[in-house]
Amino acid sequence: MAAKRPRDPPIEAGRMGGYRTGPVSGCPVATPPPSLGLCGDREAGLEPTMAPSDLMGAAEDLADQFLRVTKRYLPHLAHLCLISTFLEDGIRMWFQWDEQRDYINISWGSGPILATLFVLVNMAGQLAGCVLVLARKYVPYACFGLFGIIFMQTIAYSILWDLKFLMRNLALGGGLLLLLAESRSEGKSMFAGVPTVDDISPRQYMQLGGRVLLVLMFMTLLHLELGAFTIFQDIFGMALIILVAIGFKTKLAALTLVVWLLVINLVQNAFWTVSPARPLHDFLKYDFFQTLSVIGGLLLVVALGPGGVSMDEHKKKW
Repeated sequence: MAAKRPRDPPIEAGRMGGYRTGPVSGCPVATPPPSLGLCGDREAGLEPTMAPSDLMGAAEDLADQFLRVTKRYLPHLAHLCLISTFLEDGIRMWFQWDEQRDYINISWGSGPILATLFVLVNMAGQLAGCVLVLARKYVPYACFGLFGIIFMQTIAYSILWDLKFLMRNLALGGGLLLLLAESRSEGKSMFAGVPTVDDISPRQYMQLGGRVLLVLMFMTLLHLELGAFTIFQDIFGMALIILVAIGFKTKLAALTLVVWLLVINLVQNAFWTVSPARPLHDFLKYDFFQTLSVIGGLLLVVALGPGGVSMDEHKKKW
């Protein structure tokens, strides 16, 4: 009598190279292959792709890492850049004393005494304000003094009727607003007792005003030409400055704008390549330091954050 074939022991179902073993016979049964994933993509010869949100997240992580490394030095660099235009103007008034005095005297018919007083107040006010800001002493008073200098120069040099220069002066005012906001601690505010709305302090409104006024500086850099690169430059920069103004992805947008404006400033306003005897030298020098001051304001945005009146802050409540 033929020996009876013993039954195969049950085999637990499991995956073996895309097949499943049967519970009795062990015969492979086809199953759908598992998803490849990142490793599978590489094994299959496909390049892994990153979603735009992943790229944005990686860029924000890089910006945060930069802030962690530079947090001790960034505010000082921001202050130096911000007051650079006032510092340069004060020093220039010292070396061009006669020219400045004669210009005011001829333009306004004020006489040599009043013209000399105007130049003296401008020079002393700017240099003293810069020293106080860099020393971090009496910063609010220094800011108000520099606000006064901006107002005086806007009137005296007829900047009020030149839209481009007016917008740049307003942008400088925005940078000073950010500096004033930084100097105001929540506990010892000059606006103590002023009612707030939704826990938003006047300091945060200063940050909003500073961010919005910085937009004006970039608008003066728009070329409005038909070249491909010029159109890209205008659209790219305008998108970034709008993000800074509304406070969305603020630190990343402001840091990107800092790099962007720094490159443009070094390329387009290279006054050191022009002879000092040419009028173009003074115009480029003026533009260079004004742009550097706005870069300082953007660095303060990076260091301080957007403040309470911003989309970044409201996203935390959603």
